[in-house]
Amino acid sequence: MDMLRFATAGSVDDGKSTLIGRLLFDSKSIFEDQLSAVEAASTAKGDDYVNLALLTDGLRAEREQGITIDVAYRYFATPRRKFIIADTPGHIQYTRNMVTGASTADLAIILVDARKGLVEQSRRHAFLASLLRVPHLVLAVNKMDLVDYSQKVFEEIHDEFARFADKLNVTDLTTIPLSALKGDNIVTRSANMPWYEGPSLLHHLEHVHVSSDRNLIDVRFPVQYVIRPQSSQYPDYRGYAGTVASGTIKAGDQIMVLPSGFTSTVASVETADGPVAEAFPPMAVTVRLNDEIDISRGDMICRPQNAPKAAQNIDAMICWMSEDALRPGRKLGIKHTTRSARAMVKDLEYRLDVNTLHRDLGATELNLNDIGRIRLRTTQPLLCDEYSRNRETGGFILIDENTNRTVGAGMITSAD
Repeated sequence: MDMLRFATAGSVDDGKSTLIGRLLFDSKSIFEDQLSAVEAASTAKGDDYVNLALLTDGLRAEREQGITIDVAYRYFATPRRKFIIADTPGHIQYTRNMVTGASTADLAIILVDARKGLVEQSRRHAFLASLLRVPHLVLAVNKMDLVDYSQKVFEEIHDEFARFADKLNVTDLTTIPLSALKGDNIVTRSANMPWYEGPSLLHHLEHVHVSSDRNLIDVRFPVQYVIRPQSSQYPDYRGYAGTVASGTIKAGDQIMVLPSGFTSTVASVETADGPVAEAFPPMAVTVRLNDEIDISRGDMICRPQNAPKAAQNIDAMICWMSEDALRPGRKLGIKHTTRSARAMVKDLEYRLDVNTLHRDLGATELNLNDIGRIRLRTTQPLLCDEYSRNRETGGFILIDENTNRTVGAGMITSAD
């Protein structure tokens, strides 16, 4: 059974938490005691209905304010597929959390309130989803019950979003009208919208094709840890543990280790449950080689004829996540795959307007939640690919070394 990771996004109060609660409830993926607790909490809040949003709004501050602050992860399964949901917040000050939730997603659901239509945060999240190369996008026009299930309202929102998506790198867009509160088009098709002939949301999530989205061509295995038990049972064991970022690895494969450039062949690929015939993303495995090579955390195992770039000059799109503005000359920590280094911002090329996608070439800084293109110089080479080719080796985070906080998420556009 395969797995789909998806994130919900959109403006505040568009109904993301209610949508996920409804998915869990209608697919019978919650326990009776969970439902009882939500019913009690709904009564305590004075709601005259079971507030399914409380299934995901777990923080006290979230329940008090009726908003999502942190990224809430939920897991459920149907007979066809397993799911990991990232319920991301809608408030603009929590955009960083949306980036966190969407960065590993196969699909993003952009919720829009049918009464309000597209707002700035809807466009921001759609743009971020395309920037993060989320392969599949669903525009969920929610609260259709509050506009009398109007086909005209739905089509106007669909057309407006489609025009905006044309400017983005959106390869697969599906639009579904629904009501998370009432359950219309969530698990089953709604009789209230006979004019809609598409699938329900759950049917689409179960059937969207994601296996071909993964990069199985470029072998990239960032080494996370060197395993050497040095016990009597395993006196000479040396394995390199990590998560397969892309490509496939099996015994007998010729490999090259970067940055040293030494080559060898794979002796075996092992997991906690024993050897496997082949490893593919995102499996966590231990790779053993036939030769003794000096390898440590941050090194990369790849193929001799297909290696990532070793680059210190990095051009990247950046989503800035700090109230302290980013300006040229600033020095930051950078975390890329399993490698950590320091970086200096050499240049700010432009800042993007998320509504018009206009490039402000005269911008001198990036402020909280701004998106722009920057050029970095790192203290040691990053073993990277362009983000459009490989999300794992093309992405990085920037860290404020004084506070150890993540202040930026970057996507490499070119490197030399």
